[in-house]
Amino acid sequence: MGILDFYKEYPDEESCKLKFKAVRDKAGVTCKKCGYTEHYWKKDKWSYECKQCRFRTSLRSGTVMQSSNLPFQYWFIAMHLLTATKKSFSAKEVQRQLGHKRYEPIWAMMHKIRSVMGLRDATYRLTKSIELDEGFFETVDRDRDKEEPTKRGRGSQRQTAVLVMVESKQNEKNQNKHRPNKKVKYLKMQVIENLKSESINQGIEAGVSLGTKVVTDDSTSYKKISPTIKHTAHKVNKANVNKVLPWVHKAISNAKKLLLDMHHRVDDDFLQNYLNEFCYKFNRRYFGEMAMERLLIAGVKHRWNEL
Repeated sequence: MGILDFYKEYPDEESCKLKFKAVRDKAGVTCKKCGYTEHYWKKDKWSYECKQCRFRTSLRSGTVMQSSNLPFQYWFIAMHLLTATKKSFSAKEVQRQLGHKRYEPIWAMMHKIRSVMGLRDATYRLTKSIELDEGFFETVDRDRDKEEPTKRGRGSQRQTAVLVMVESKQNEKNQNKHRPNKKVKYLKMQVIENLKSESINQGIEAGVSLGTKVVTDDSTSYKKISPTIKHTAHKVNKANVNKVLPWVHKAISNAKKLLLDMHHRVDDDFLQNYLNEFCYKFNRRYFGEMAMERLLIAGVKHRWNEL
């Protein structure tokens, strides 16, 4: 959806509220007090009233917008900006575009949306054949003692380990030797504490279906991958990287460039949210105008206490 089409469909606060209500009506409302699912709509209060216990549920309650006083149109604009572009927007830039005085509510709104993106992708698992590798993203640890000496390499306090999994399949029609011989499908990125086998297996079990074929390099980190996974390790070098692990390395490189381009720094506590956005948009790169609609549905279905 282009920016002109967006403002034709959502020109004011009222149109955004009506659209959000239509999405919520379709998803259904469950009473927090008694668990009943049938409600009256109280237009004068903009809330639902349970037919059984008369408990009222506001339009925002239980959704990504709960506890937020920002206008509905702010949320719609932010969702549009995050889904309509290949890159991203910083909270500061969104604040400037909206003309809002305070930075903190806009920052919180953006991270809630990114959290919903992660929750939505977590409901799906990669299958068949995947490429797996780890990436190290430069982050800032605000809790680290400034007097503590900074390490170099893999153990550096400035580097956060991320497990990257890309579902791909052989591309038999490819006749260009400069292009990968695999087609890319879906992507997952998960921040992990370390590169021990326990952390890696937890990440794999959370994002990959049983019996999936996993292709990695010959790093010692992957020697104890769970037996429920069909693991194949290859010795990777510059000569064969485009045949063995073409897309996982491209994904890591593109994500790093995006974060470096859009954000002056990334706190390690919020790196996962930025990766959620990157993966969500990549996995829905062919959705077109439906991308924002699907994000609205996710914002309604995933409850506040999950964020």
